[in-house]
Amino acid sequence: MQLIFKALTINYKTAPVEIREKLSLSESECHRFLQKASEMFALSELFVLSTCNRTEIYYSLPETNTINTTPDIPACPFSSSKPLSQKLIALLITQKGLSDSESYFPYFHSIEEHKEAVKHLFSVSMGLESQVIGDIQISNQVKKAYQHSADLNLASPFLHRLLHTVFFTNKRVAQETSFRDGAASVSYAAAEMTSELAQTVIQPKVLVIGVGEIGGDVVKNLDAADYHTVTVMNRTFEKAQEFANAQGFEVARIENLKEEVQKADVIICSVAANKPILTKKLVEEVQGIRFKYLIDLSVPRSIEPEVEQIPHVMIYNIDQIQNRTAEVIERRKSAIPHVQSIIDEAIEGFEDWSKEMIVSPTIHRLKNALEQIRKEEINRHLKNLDEKEIKKIEMITKGMMQKIIKLPVIQLKAACKRGEAETLVDVLNDLFNLEQDEKV
Repeated sequence: MQLIFKALTINYKTAPVEIREKLSLSESECHRFLQKASEMFALSELFVLSTCNRTEIYYSLPETNTINTTPDIPACPFSSSKPLSQKLIALLITQKGLSDSESYFPYFHSIEEHKEAVKHLFSVSMGLESQVIGDIQISNQVKKAYQHSADLNLASPFLHRLLHTVFFTNKRVAQETSFRDGAASVSYAAAEMTSELAQTVIQPKVLVIGVGEIGGDVVKNLDAADYHTVTVMNRTFEKAQEFANAQGFEVARIENLKEEVQKADVIICSVAANKPILTKKLVEEVQGIRFKYLIDLSVPRSIEPEVEQIPHVMIYNIDQIQNRTAEVIERRKSAIPHVQSIIDEAIEGFEDWSKEMIVSPTIHRLKNALEQIRKEEINRHLKNLDEKEIKKIEMITKGMMQKIIKLPVIQLKAACKRGEAETLVDVLNDLFNLEQDEKV
């Protein structure tokens, strides 16, 4: 029986961050949701993806199956909703301990059509639906989500094949297009620029001042292997310590700003303040003959522009960083048609496989039926044959069976692509009494 693949999504396009964060699931929460949903709704195939920008539920149902095992929940106002879709959303809201559940329904979008749900998963996994187009993190997030389902035996051959096709397609996109080239967010771009600048320095020392949203992301994207030391500093010391410990970096108190600026070769400043934290006076007092590269990610600026008047000091501001990302985004956008063609090709191959899966039980039963006939006929004559003759007859009859089965299999697979397999399956079932043999 054919499976119908469906999806539910709440994402940055459908809901603001204050709503998304309430419905975001940690790894342990995803695990609990998968277990509970599979138990309540007898689902054998379930996949949950939750990131800062989206929470999505993918599931499969037999084509004729309708599941209605729980009390009705209030009708939700989003279009094309089905009872199970509503119940899965209600379960998610309940698990998060939220009241006034009806108010969250409008933020969800339900994808009930099989092909549309498959294409949505491909688009999300490639980064076409990401807030930062071509996001390189989403692929690993999808892999982790798939692993959770596999660990709980909530992935059938259909979902296994679908996700592995997604991963192979992602590799093709990375290898054959420019869709993943360059840094497309401010934090990625700043980390990339830091790495480039550090290559001009022997044993480079990096100082990050401020670990808000952008500064924190920069810290996460710095690779310790590229630098002699990375030191994290923040007005709240505990927050700086948290980020530094997570990455294995050093930490310093804001009171030691002058000493840390003196030691650093590259300084990334992302501080929300009314006036600059790095002034010309401060930098002049500590600057020697080595170059210092300063990256200012703040608005208003946290580094005085006059600092660049100091010999051997160079400042890069947020506009320069964003220009780098804008160029990358344009390159990625230009690659979208190529990415779409790769996705379309992958989906076409997957759909062919899915259709063939419908007839695989019939092929298996036909092979068994013919093999049973072969064995029965051979057994009738075994007592009159020696071992050498038996081996020869085995070889001849097996070869005959393979040739006999070849044409029906080819015709069945061709009928799948034409969408006409059902008629041929019925003919084979009637000719060889396959369904009756299976019952027996």
